[in-house]
Amino acid sequence: MDEDFGSGGEILFERRGAAGVITLNRPAALNALNHRMILALSRALAAWEADDDIRLVVIKGEGRAFSAGGDILDVYRAGPGKASPAFFADEYRLNAHIACFKKPYVALTDGIVMGGGVGVSFHGSYRVMTERAVFAMPEAGIGFFPDVGGSYLLSRIGGYGMYLALTGNRIARGDALRIGLATHAVDSADLPAVLDRLAETGDPDGALDDFCKNAPPETDEARFHSIERHFSLATLSDCLTSLEKGKDKGDEFASEALETIRTRSPTSVHVAFREVRYGAMLSMEECMRMEFRILNRMLKNHDFYEGIRAAIVDKTKDPVWRPASLEEVDPAAIDAFFAPLDEGELEL
Repeated sequence: MDEDFGSGGEILFERRGAAGVITLNRPAALNALNHRMILALSRALAAWEADDDIRLVVIKGEGRAFSAGGDILDVYRAGPGKASPAFFADEYRLNAHIACFKKPYVALTDGIVMGGGVGVSFHGSYRVMTERAVFAMPEAGIGFFPDVGGSYLLSRIGGYGMYLALTGNRIARGDALRIGLATHAVDSADLPAVLDRLAETGDPDGALDDFCKNAPPETDEARFHSIERHFSLATLSDCLTSLEKGKDKGDEFASEALETIRTRSPTSVHVAFREVRYGAMLSMEECMRMEFRILNRMLKNHDFYEGIRAAIVDKTKDPVWRPASLEEVDPAAIDAFFAPLDEGELEL
């Protein structure tokens, strides 16, 4: 039996055996999440969590992506200081709900999973990646920050999480399994059979174990060690200095990572470093309230709109950041992103 929950067909909801199956259904837009989809997904989860006939929830994407993120063009069109935080507030509430969902929540990620797509998948209890899956939190590259609970997820996987936050680099399933982001690897061709078994049995452990594959890390041990050494330091300055020293010694990884970070929004890099450091000490709900504070300031910040212009609107990939360098960023300006909101904190 299919239901709609107000999605307008942009998400498909199906009761299938013991499972409630969610299919993100905007393949031409790489399943980018808009406000209507967020609200529909929230309604479905509330209904299915209370429904004894639904023993587990499965979420997947139609087409070549799981979800490339949130649909942020409406934010760009509104402009600095005029964009509403309402979409993000509802998205963050959904992320928090998934993190504490009372039934097994199985994300079958096949293809791109980034940004907002991470928020509706990697807070679940079962995070399955295929050989086609690509994970990233690339927000610093568009003048934004790793939100949708990124401060919670990335702060719990050591220096590798900070590396992902600052560079926005992509990883595949082997690395994701090694650092604990993913829980299982299956082959893309097996996904229909996996879904059948999940719906038939209502037992995610048994169903996934039958199809689980060995997926060795794509990154070798030497590079993992370098990531932990450079990105586990207490301050952003220490991290950058460590990378600079590595570069001077001919460390190819350090040179590449430093070059990448210096192409990102300097403000976003500073914010991302601090939010991941803070996130390690916070609960998921506290992380979402912190991120909502940051979000409200980002919606008024030049770099977010400049980043969207360069990456998505004009596609010139030539953002002009303000300030232009990491060294020019005023610490007081970063403090302001984390300050309490006069208009009220996020209610969860």
